[in-house]
Amino acid sequence: MSEELNDIKHRLREFAKERDWDQFHSPKNFSMALIVECAELVEHFQWLSDEQSKRLPDETLEEVSLEMADIMIYLIRLADKLDVDLIESVHKKMKLNAIKYPVDKSKGLATKYSKL
Repeated sequence: MSEELNDIKHRLREFAKERDWDQFHSPKNFSMALIVECAELVEHFQWLSDEQSKRLPDETLEEVSLEMADIMIYLIRLADKLDVDLIESVHKKMKLNAIKYPVDKSKGLATKYSKL
């Protein structure tokens, strides 16, 4: 795990400990909280065109960035609870995706790997 991500993990762990929130921080609760935060992120893009979604007003972009931070915080806490190295998992998933989506079959397509 990267040094910075590890530092954030420990700071989040301490933040929860100081507030006696660990009693609420189960993998089940974090996975549910992630869905809620993702929905709050999606809400900012609902009804926008693709072009509008690429050019958010500064105030909206700030709100979106904070929702993204909430998602990352919950994901880091979930990984901590399950003892998952997120960086290692990302590298592993990228390798699997490269196998599932070879360039010669998937370039320029939004087709699921099982349909390539």
